[in-house]
Amino acid sequence: MQSAARSAYAVIPAKAGIQIEKRAPIVRHLGLAGFVSTYQAMRRLTDSRGTTTPDELWVLEHPPIYTVGIAGRAEHFPRSGEVPLERIDRGGQITYHGPGQAIVYTLVDLARRSLTVRGMVRLIEDAVIEVLGAHGVGAGRRNGAPGVYVDGAKIAALGLRVRRGCCYHGVALNVDMDLAPFWAIDPCGYPGLAVTQTRAHGVLADAEEMGHELARRIARLIEDQ
Repeated sequence: MQSAARSAYAVIPAKAGIQIEKRAPIVRHLGLAGFVSTYQAMRRLTDSRGTTTPDELWVLEHPPIYTVGIAGRAEHFPRSGEVPLERIDRGGQITYHGPGQAIVYTLVDLARRSLTVRGMVRLIEDAVIEVLGAHGVGAGRRNGAPGVYVDGAKIAALGLRVRRGCCYHGVALNVDMDLAPFWAIDPCGYPGLAVTQTRAHGVLADAEEMGHELARRIARLIEDQ
């Protein structure tokens, strides 16, 4: 989930004078959920939603899996075949998901919120940085490489897909997980990119707790739009 997918069209804010209700996003906690079924559910919701469909944030973890975005290149793929690999429609290259990683999928009507794709990416990054800061971990961005970093190591990867003015996919925050599968790939397409997690920086909260905090922060920022 490294970068936002390029949309075939601009996200156009609601026209002046037209009142569109902006309800708070619904937050759903899905626990440990299979990737493929969750991915299919995101696409179904996006395809079926209308102008009054509430935005949703899905908080979950995945069993071990590599996911590869539409720009994925084989030279970045794993050097071993033990973990399944799935090609999907978000932007960016390859990343890894596994238990102990807090994932928040953001199913948001960007047009209704007057958000551009870049604005949504920045909002998600802001939410991660704020949550980490609340736990005493200083984090920031890296020019030209979407996501959140601590001391040069990537702690959160993100990527979006936009269809019909609405986005899905989201952000994965490394909390307390086995990082070894990252060593078999070029994370986000960057050879040698260091990867870290919150437990390595003294944060005791588990993935469920961090996912809950992150979803609440994203929801608050979305409501401010």
